[in-house]
Amino acid sequence: MNAAVSPARAEPIVALHDAGRFFQLGETRIEALRHVTLSVLPGDFLAIWGPSGSGKSTLLNLLGLIDAPSYGRVLFRGRPVDRLDDNALSDYRSSEIGFVFQNFNLIPVLTALENVMLPLYNQGVGKAEARGRAEQWLRKVGLDGFVDHPPEKLSGGQRQRVAIARAMVTEPSLIIADEPTANLDSQTSCEVIDLMHTLNQKTRVTFVLSTHDPRLLARVSRHLELRDGQIHQDTVGAGLPS
Repeated sequence: MNAAVSPARAEPIVALHDAGRFFQLGETRIEALRHVTLSVLPGDFLAIWGPSGSGKSTLLNLLGLIDAPSYGRVLFRGRPVDRLDDNALSDYRSSEIGFVFQNFNLIPVLTALENVMLPLYNQGVGKAEARGRAEQWLRKVGLDGFVDHPPEKLSGGQRQRVAIARAMVTEPSLIIADEPTANLDSQTSCEVIDLMHTLNQKTRVTFVLSTHDPRLLARVSRHLELRDGQIHQDTVGAGLPS
C-alpha cells in the first residue's frame, strides 16, 4: 500500500498518479513500479531509497521525464506530460530539469569549465555568457581553482561537484540525482549530499536523489522507501525511519 503523500504546500513540480512501469521479457512481465502516487513539492530535498531492484532508477526516470509510464499519469507543474512526443519532453528536460549521475557522465576531452558550459550551448547561450555562468557555478561548488582541469585530473568527489554545477547551470526547477554517491567513499558521500542540500536551501531548487545507503537519510528533509516497486513509507523530516 502506498503511504499517504504529505499535504501539498503548493502545486507539485512533478507528480505521478497511479503510475506503473513494466517490461516484457519474452512471456515474462516484470513490474518495476506498481501503482505509485507521489507528489514532489517545490523545495523538496527528497531521497528515494531501497535495495537494488526496488525500482529507484525506474521511478527517477519517470520523474525526470526520461521514460513514460506503462499506465497512470505524469504531471509537470500540473500539466499532463506522459503522452508528449520526444521533442516536447526534450524541451522540458532542457529547460526544467538537471541530472546528476553516479558515473558523473563528464566528457573526458573537455575541461571542468567546458563540461559545465555544454548544456548552455545546447540552449543556444552565447560563449561569453556561458563561460561566466559556468565559472560562477564552479565557484559555488568549491572548484574555482579547477576550471581548466579535465575529469581525469579530478578526484571522484570533485567530478561529482562538476556534475552538480553542470546540472545547476541552466537554472532548472528540479534536479534528478541517480545514486550520486555510489562511487564515492563515506566521507565524500556526506560532503556531496551536504553540498546538494546547501544548494537546495539557498536556491529552493527541488532535489530528488536515489540511494541504497540508509546512512545518508539523516541528511535529507524527506525520504521515501521503495519495496518491490511500491512506496512503503514516505517520511517528512530528517533522520532515519523508525
